[in-house]
Amino acid sequence: MLVANTITEQITRASWIRHMFNEGERLKKERGPENVYDYSLGNPEVEPPEEVLEALRRVACESHPGSHRYMSNAGFPHVREVIAQRLRKDTGLGFTTDDILMTAGAAGACSILLAAILDPGDEVIVLSPYFPEYQFYIAHHGGRMVCVETDDNFLPDSARIAAAMTPRTKAILLNTPNNPTGCVYPEKVLRDLNSVLVRANQPVMVISDEVYKHLVFDGKRQAEVASIIPHTAICNSASKSQALSGERIGYLALSPLLPDIGALRAACTFAIRTLGFINASALWQLVLAEAQDAMVEVAYYQQKRDLLCEALARIGYDVTKPEGSFYVFLKTPIPDDIEFVRFLSAEGVLCVPGTGFGRSGYIRLSLTVPREMIERSISAFEKAFQQLTGKAGTKKVAQV
Repeated sequence: MLVANTITEQITRASWIRHMFNEGERLKKERGPENVYDYSLGNPEVEPPEEVLEALRRVACESHPGSHRYMSNAGFPHVREVIAQRLRKDTGLGFTTDDILMTAGAAGACSILLAAILDPGDEVIVLSPYFPEYQFYIAHHGGRMVCVETDDNFLPDSARIAAAMTPRTKAILLNTPNNPTGCVYPEKVLRDLNSVLVRANQPVMVISDEVYKHLVFDGKRQAEVASIIPHTAICNSASKSQALSGERIGYLALSPLLPDIGALRAACTFAIRTLGFINASALWQLVLAEAQDAMVEVAYYQQKRDLLCEALARIGYDVTKPEGSFYVFLKTPIPDDIEFVRFLSAEGVLCVPGTGFGRSGYIRLSLTVPREMIERSISAFEKAFQQLTGKAGTKKVAQV
């Protein structure tokens, strides 16, 4: 067979997110779009901020000699300096232009970094529940994913992380605000984790996936991971904060406090080319530099969070409101989350089982849907709940 065995195996474990998205396309053709409530994919349905679109129009129309040619693998120096300047302000650390590499989204940043640090058999700790693509990023570079359970509130458990570390541990992958749970990791939890890393017998890097960093609700803020954990590399993109998921523009930021920083910069820059990324989009680098402060309206997602969570709680679901990201991680009324997903699908509701994120007994619902779709879907959630449990009632909405 021409297809590699590793890819064949990974296809069988492919993301439930895409599986349910494809199921949604089938059901829409079969039943009509108005009768399908697709919560499966975290694909922003809002348009990018006007400041971003205006910057795109301006950059596309202006003359920038040489801007469409090959460039330094790490990206345009002046764009990287703009990002370094923002990180200096946010973290209090001395980020320089050389610490920033422009990438094809946060996924590209993560993949480049893993290529630079992993030898075959090296381990990366991932906290469950987790974004399912992480397992493939790690495997592609010969690494082994070590899954560590979070606590009852989906927060990192420092004791479990310490117990999972071995001489082959190279990195811990953090994602806060978290996909799928919506948890925002507080400063104390991050400091406890740093204490574990300080006591480790070898340098262990934190890879901080910060794509949802600016999507935090109720006036809260995400603590700066790099300010608390010195050995941090940041993977970020404009996919969520600016609703630019299709443009694949992001960056990798290496904390200047990382050991062997010069060698690490060189390795990551080299990996950009060897992995085939070559350069991040020239046009979108220029746009990002001009409009990096523009953000989607967080209140828009918060309003939809409140609408959905409060309606589900009235029906009788066990609901915990997310603090950030744009997902609701809902406990299922029966233990088998895959069976519950199938049951909801029969009612036209599409979502992703928690099993796909490493935690059974839950489903993930994306808030990147129109408000009116949420309103129309509530009766389907209620019908499924009552048929499966024979109950109707009201529960309070818990806070994460």
